[in-house]
Amino acid sequence: MNKRPVLAITMGDPAGIGAEIAVKALGHKSIYDTCVPVVIGDLEPMKDAISFTGGSLRFNIIKEPGEAKGRFGEIDLIDMGLLEPRGWEYKTVSEKTGKASYEYIVKGINLALNEEVHAVVTCPINKEAIHNAGYHFAGHTEIFAHHTGCSSYAMMLVSDTLRVIHCTTHVSIRQACDLVTKERVYDVIRLADEALKLMGIKKPRIGVAGLNPHSSENGLFGDEERKWIYPAIEEAKANGYLAEGPVPPDTVFVKALAGQYDIVVAMYHDQGHIPLKLIGFKLSPETHGRESVSGVNVTVGLPIIRTSVDHGTAYDKAGEGRANEGSLVEAIDLAVAMARNKFPGLMK
Repeated sequence: MNKRPVLAITMGDPAGIGAEIAVKALGHKSIYDTCVPVVIGDLEPMKDAISFTGGSLRFNIIKEPGEAKGRFGEIDLIDMGLLEPRGWEYKTVSEKTGKASYEYIVKGINLALNEEVHAVVTCPINKEAIHNAGYHFAGHTEIFAHHTGCSSYAMMLVSDTLRVIHCTTHVSIRQACDLVTKERVYDVIRLADEALKLMGIKKPRIGVAGLNPHSSENGLFGDEERKWIYPAIEEAKANGYLAEGPVPPDTVFVKALAGQYDIVVAMYHDQGHIPLKLIGFKLSPETHGRESVSGVNVTVGLPIIRTSVDHGTAYDKAGEGRANEGSLVEAIDLAVAMARNKFPGLMK
């Protein structure tokens, strides 16, 4: 009998909008038609989020995912019991909330490694709070890699019209240039192919961006393309990957949006993030507030499925009921699609 995939949703930083977007996302009945969402967090921030969003959802407190009922109108919650009523402060970086958000993540990872859940979907954390709690990771991606023992991984961003995977992420531009090697570019091409096949694309077409303006214009503006990127692409093609490039960075995304590529391999953080956020984030011309937040962050190469919202903790909105849950809904939907392709017997 086919069954719905079980997803662990980590609550994120209690001082941010994580609990709020979780509550709002689980107010969508369509989510329960496709999966069994299990929130890993703390009861008090979740109750507070319901109070200031005007929701009427109830809680089913459980100890393990197997106890989840997966019924719309009732949130299955693994209460970690780390925060007491009024035991945290919105909009404020603290060691306490950093520790809590880290513990939620580790719990989700362990459940996925034990195949008690089919995927982990993460709400945003605050890197400074995590560091204050003594966990020195650059972000979610590195936490997942460490706790799954994974050394070959990459960040992928997904929107309705564009997908991007990164060779480097949270490092300086100067460091990124040194990290763009033939081995790394080839590995990210391989990871891109693997991820898109898990998403149901049988023959992924991969556009590889250059590092320098105009992909160095035959060496006029640098030699990274000639030394590292082009050889990696040629090796990938020889091994059957449908890779092309290095394509000038100022045109590769235009070509991807036109349907020439299923994904773009970006060389550094902002090269990939800027086009994705330009497409997915909409601000009101009148209020300058966000009208919509779209896009999903996926950690590729892990032994488990991990998707995430593509935005931060939004401390400026925390505790006010103004946060947009759109990116979390998309992250849940993508996790469901990937889980269905990874685990036989799940509901199609």
